Amino acid sequence: MPARTGRQFLEGLRDWRALWVGGERVGSPVDHPLLAGAARTLAEIFDLQHAAAEDCLMADPETGETISVSHIIPRSRADLERRHRCLERICEYSVGLMGRTPDYMNVTFAGFAGRADEWAENGNERGADNLLRYQTRLAREDLSLTHTIVHTTTNVAKGRTPEGLDPVQLHKVADTEYGIIVRGSRILATLAPFADELAVYPGAPMADADPAHALSFCVPMQTPGLKFICRDSVSTPRSLFDHPLSSRFDEQDAFVIFDDVEVPRERLFIDGNLPVYNTVMKTTWWPNIMQQTMIRAQTKLEFAWGLASRMAAAIGNNLAPTQQMLGEISMFAELARAAVYAAEQGAHEYGNGMWACDIRPLVALRAALPGWFPRVNEIIRLIGSHNLLTTPSRAALNDPELRPLIETYLGGRDTSAEQRDRIFRLGWDFAGSALGSRNEQYERFYLSSAARNLGYAHTVMDRARADRLVDRFLTEEID
Repeated sequence: MPARTGRQFLEGLRDWRALWVGGERVGSPVDHPLLAGAARTLAEIFDLQHAAAEDCLMADPETGETISVSHIIPRSRADLERRHRCLERICEYSVGLMGRTPDYMNVTFAGFAGRADEWAENGNERGADNLLRYQTRLAREDLSLTHTIVHTTTNVAKGRTPEGLDPVQLHKVADTEYGIIVRGSRILATLAPFADELAVYPGAPMADADPAHALSFCVPMQTPGLKFICRDSVSTPRSLFDHPLSSRFDEQDAFVIFDDVEVPRERLFIDGNLPVYNTVMKTTWWPNIMQQTMIRAQTKLEFAWGLASRMAAAIGNNLAPTQQMLGEISMFAELARAAVYAAEQGAHEYGNGMWACDIRPLVALRAALPGWFPRVNEIIRLIGSHNLLTTPSRAALNDPELRPLIETYLGGRDTSAEQRDRIFRLGWDFAGSALGSRNEQYERFYLSSAARNLGYAHTVMDRARADRLVDRFLTEEID
């Protein structure tokens, strides 16, 4: 089938998945008041790919039907530039606030398929073939896919990955006629209420784990035994005036329990093959997926810069400290744009004919973002000050007694009271609301912590020139 419409996407969510929000089992995310806003937004993103078909759609090489460009397996720098245009159009729709729109997993699995040779190592040819078939199905059926790749944190003193067999963590418990039975838990399935299927694949090597933990597969969300417990919702009733962001961009996050889930054999990509599990993510996954994540980050930073600038202008705040803070956000946005550009310009083949970005600029950007985003929120709150809390509701503006008073006393510099209200409500929803707090936490940790990223940057960067510059002074003869 060709790329889906929003209506088709919503119809696909009317299943019987075991999903809980706030202690209540949800019948359908399409109709639930805490989930309907994001469901509608994602449907609009599916429609967007048709409205922006020139950037977002392409012909399937085999069938000729339209599929999303986010499924492309890049074979050249031109393919990466084409994918950039598609990813940028998608992330602009949520101004970068939704980190797990379906294009994220589309890019991930296109990268896996492009390096199927890595998945086929150590006797895992059948798993690699299953993965290739699944990626084709993902593209042609235009599925919405989420993942859960992190081991549940129960005792950090024991390590962040299993040692031996840990019954709390996801593991294989039996073979069946048709596949395997798995049990345990994982985190964190962002987009769980709005996905058609769930992917499991390596998040980090497990040097001391029992092979029973070495698993990768995809299953439908309504698979028996699969349970999703969502965090408290940060969604608000739909009002694009009162809650312009949190009424539509809460993508949700869920803790996943595998309560004796049967995984069909044709959906298994790794079945107890610990060497493949520990190596398959090391070369191409990061430079491939970080194109998507960093285009989203740059878009969000640019939105924040525009928003903070509009807030300052609304009240005529041209003070030097404010201009300095605005310059700080603009610096973050431009450095992010430059890093993505440099990474795409430095793209090269990574093996098996697949191209991906130069990882070096993206590693540096990845290490900076967990510090940049909290600072951006702080700047917006500093510039906004009490104005972020002086924002009458739509109902107050519609009150015939209050409206004239609001117009008189809550106007801005060359800005109507209503427009000023909208600007500062947008600022609060971005940086101060429950959605803003959740998104700040997400930005701090979704690509690992700042400390880990900085350590990783130090260990993987090419230090040859740096060493050469230092060696000149350490190896020269001294009189």
